[in-house]
Amino acid sequence: MALWGRQHQGKYDVPISGVLLEVLSANFHPLRNKMTLWDGSFPFYLGTNASFPFDITWAIIASIFLSALATSIIILPGIRGKGRLFWLLRVVTGLFVGAVVLTMQFTRDWESGWVTANTSYKSFSHAMVNADIGLHIGLAGVNITLVGNPVNQLNETINYNEHFAWSFNADYDHSYSKGLEKGLPSPILYVAEKFTTQSPCNVHRQYRISSHYASVTLWMALCTWLISILLFSMPVLLYGGYMLLLTAALMLFSLLFFITVRNIPKCSIQFGPGSLKTDYGGSFWLTLTTGLLCLLLGLGVIVLNSVHPQKLKLVFNLDEGKGEVDGWDKSHLPAESSSFEQDMLMVSLGELCEVTATKL
Repeated sequence: MALWGRQHQGKYDVPISGVLLEVLSANFHPLRNKMTLWDGSFPFYLGTNASFPFDITWAIIASIFLSALATSIIILPGIRGKGRLFWLLRVVTGLFVGAVVLTMQFTRDWESGWVTANTSYKSFSHAMVNADIGLHIGLAGVNITLVGNPVNQLNETINYNEHFAWSFNADYDHSYSKGLEKGLPSPILYVAEKFTTQSPCNVHRQYRISSHYASVTLWMALCTWLISILLFSMPVLLYGGYMLLLTAALMLFSLLFFITVRNIPKCSIQFGPGSLKTDYGGSFWLTLTTGLLCLLLGLGVIVLNSVHPQKLKLVFNLDEGKGEVDGWDKSHLPAESSSFEQDMLMVSLGELCEVTATKL
């Protein structure tokens, strides 16, 4: 077990009990043999935070939207004619946009990078490991991964995935201190230290503020997406197109807020001859693609409403008598009486008045 030798205000980061137990394990071989029951680590220390195969939040969001899609497919045979295909396309597109906007709040690969290097595994140890060190930056914090090549080295399983949050209800420095207490590997702590508030890199504040504004604009985009779905179902097609344009604008603004971080000087993260460099990740490009899709769909609805309104009604399965007037549906207006019915009503009232006068 490695000891942390960094001295902070006259104190060491490692508890005294850990130091004493390390000395005992070095001098008494029976005790060292007993420790192998816990894979070479002391039983009262926290275990490694291995990478989980998937995020539970993503699974919940995916299950909700997939359930809605399955329900739509079940009722699809009840729709007649060519409108069935257009209805399915609208449902799939709407669910895709909503799922992307909501999921991007919780993804951790807006910016990511990898480097393979031979690096020290623990402090005050000459043992070297060959591992892939990954840095994944999201809106809520940073994820740092360490995967050995191979995974089993030095009689340990080297497969770490540590999350350090910087949202406004979280304390990044406290998470970093917890990592020191847990005795995380040196590469993870080295990368995490670059994002602390006391780091000379001075990138913590920029990442935190830009991620916060990007998250807020995405929540607003989710609200405008819901409004557009309601407007299209009423149907108020023109205003639904406007809401799609607003959704696209908010998604693109969230990207602009996140891009501002890359204008600041980058801090070098060096591992021997190699360096860990990051670039835009899958979440960034997926958000950009979805934003452009909403932009094209919104413009398409507005243009078709002006040039070919009949084709737009065909796409939304609207009948001839169910069109729009000034952007609103006619179906909620009272039906106008015909001239023949008005004449009959006037004749009846006249006869009634004549009969009444004769009796008098």
